[in-house]
Amino acid sequence: MKVVVGMSGGVDSAVAALLLKQQGYDVVGLFMKNWEDDDDDEYCSTRQDLVDVASVCDVIGIELEVVNFSAEYKDRVFADFLKEYEAGRTPNPDILCNSEIKFRCFLDHAMGLGADRIATGHYARVREWHSDGRSEFQLLKAEDGTKDQSYFLYRLNQEQLARTIFPLGDLYKRDVRRMAEAAGLHVFDKKDSTGICFIGERPFREFLARYLPAKPGQIRALDDDRVLGEHQGLMYHTIGQRKGLMIGGIKGQQDAAGEHEAWYVAAKDVAGNVLYVVQGHDHPALLRDSLEAIELNWIAGRNPHTHWVYTAKPRYRTPDQPCEIEAVDAERARIAFAQPQWALTPGQSVVVYESKVCLGGGIIA
Repeated sequence: MKVVVGMSGGVDSAVAALLLKQQGYDVVGLFMKNWEDDDDDEYCSTRQDLVDVASVCDVIGIELEVVNFSAEYKDRVFADFLKEYEAGRTPNPDILCNSEIKFRCFLDHAMGLGADRIATGHYARVREWHSDGRSEFQLLKAEDGTKDQSYFLYRLNQEQLARTIFPLGDLYKRDVRRMAEAAGLHVFDKKDSTGICFIGERPFREFLARYLPAKPGQIRALDDDRVLGEHQGLMYHTIGQRKGLMIGGIKGQQDAAGEHEAWYVAAKDVAGNVLYVVQGHDHPALLRDSLEAIELNWIAGRNPHTHWVYTAKPRYRTPDQPCEIEAVDAERARIAFAQPQWALTPGQSVVVYESKVCLGGGIIA
């Protein structure tokens, strides 16, 4: 069986390719170039990543292909990224990149190379499940709960999962690094990448200002509508944000110890270009017991049951939260949580689980 492995230059995709080779598959490594605008500056590691991939493929003994998806990335991921920020929301482009580039453009390209399957270094699992005379492919959480990436894969569908292998799904990150070192792969201790290439480690505001015009406006207190200061653009702020508001010296309510409580972003008025803030981490305006999600994707191809107990992640690093789906149709779902959730953020994704099975999810509206 021929498997094309998406390789990024990191240790995870390197070990994914290594394992498949050891298991007897006909393995081809494929490096995707997804960004071109300024990949020669200090913030984008594309060149070094390709060098690392070539070295890994040489050690493993597999062929390497390089493909440029920059145009597709700009059309399908980056354009949406800018549109969301312009609308005052906070998008997650990694999720869109997975569904549109890694599991669509890459999958199509791999099939054109004669592949039977594709593989990536994601920490997740796929299983074929049979129930009531029906067969479906399920996306499962990884064995290593601290590295599980099923949240970022919730937009995948049956056709994509049927053709995908996740070789690292049953492994722990520490073991992946040990395997790489034992195999003589120099990336065994390479630092994990943070964020997406087009931002990298660069200052976020500086990058965004190159593509969207900054529109300064008022910062107001949500409780009494006082003007507290000026923001440089709503796009630079997200719900629950504490740092970078530049209003820390303005006093207001005090906590039990008599300290003045910190300010947090609570809402955005896009039409009026006003940023609303509140004092105190647990201010009621930052807590919500339900949300509405749009742009839904249910991996099984059908809506989940309403009023069943599920869990959901309203952001990647949040522990699973008990919830129920109160209503769902083709356009939107209403999800209620057992406990109020802090700083639910429009534009981010909420992902629903039944035990270890990722059912899908949508964009928080």
